Amino acid sequence: MSVRVGIVSFAHVHSPAYAAVLRDLDAADFVGITDEDPGRGAEAAELFGVRHFDSAGSLFEEVDAVVVCSENSNHARDVIPALQAGVHVLCEKPISTTLEDARAMIQASDTSGSQLRTAFPVRYLPSMVRARELVRGGALGRVLAINGTNHGQNPGGWFLDPELAGGGAVMDHTVHLADVLRWMLDVEVKSVYAEIDAFFGAGGTDDAAVLTLELEGGPVADGAFATIDPSWSRGEGYPTWGDVTLRIAGTSGVLDVDPFAQPLRIFDHEKGTPSWSYMGEDMNALMLADFLRGVAEGEPSGASGLDGLRTLEVVLAAYHSGENHEPKNV
Repeated sequence: MSVRVGIVSFAHVHSPAYAAVLRDLDAADFVGITDEDPGRGAEAAELFGVRHFDSAGSLFEEVDAVVVCSENSNHARDVIPALQAGVHVLCEKPISTTLEDARAMIQASDTSGSQLRTAFPVRYLPSMVRARELVRGGALGRVLAINGTNHGQNPGGWFLDPELAGGGAVMDHTVHLADVLRWMLDVEVKSVYAEIDAFFGAGGTDDAAVLTLELEGGPVADGAFATIDPSWSRGEGYPTWGDVTLRIAGTSGVLDVDPFAQPLRIFDHEKGTPSWSYMGEDMNALMLADFLRGVAEGEPSGASGLDGLRTLEVVLAAYHSGENHEPKNV
């Protein structure tokens, strides 16, 4: 059974990838796109061969689910009316820029009975799934420390506007690894210490950081610590968009996880530049298929709104720590 699904806003850089998946996914009946920028929405709808809706309300009348891809600070604006209309929502990460908005979205889901999920596709990478199995199965013994990276390029545009984005690289990239740590190790983040700055040309927002997280709970990692580097440190011309890596050290061994280490690398002698093309599993396709399966079966699947809230708490604690140069409890 296919789920009637649409996209709300094409503001986010991930929206074209989501649209491409929904167009080709058997589980999806991709109905259409609505956007606060009518020209952008109409152009996207024409590109992907779906209807353009002049308003979100008109889209909600014809779909079972939507993927919300608006600017970070506008998520609550777009998510809450969808939930109240009885439409299930997959919200782009971070869930919002304030705890108040995140809680309001979760409350709207609880009140309406409509599913609210957060877009954390890194969970779906096969190597991450296998790492979770190994760690939870005790292969590393008691986990002592984790080092994680999620580098990337400066995305530009509204990502550099603090009011729309809520922050820079720390807001954009920390959430993926914070979610993976919670999901993989069954822990919560107790405190965060962060050094945050702008080194790579982002200007008025942060593009470089190192976070140290104190973890608690879970059967295998209570008392462990983790470091996260979420920097936009991939400059123009760099062949790789970024990375997501983990090194997990335990009492019985060390596990390195590098999910994107499956590329085709080409050097163009005429241009004098390298190119890099990922050849592994499409994490967006895996995530969207899981979301739609949960909608079709009435059983929510994937990262919840609460998962989104917990990772936002980590981000906001990091910014507080970065300003005050001392650890901040989450």
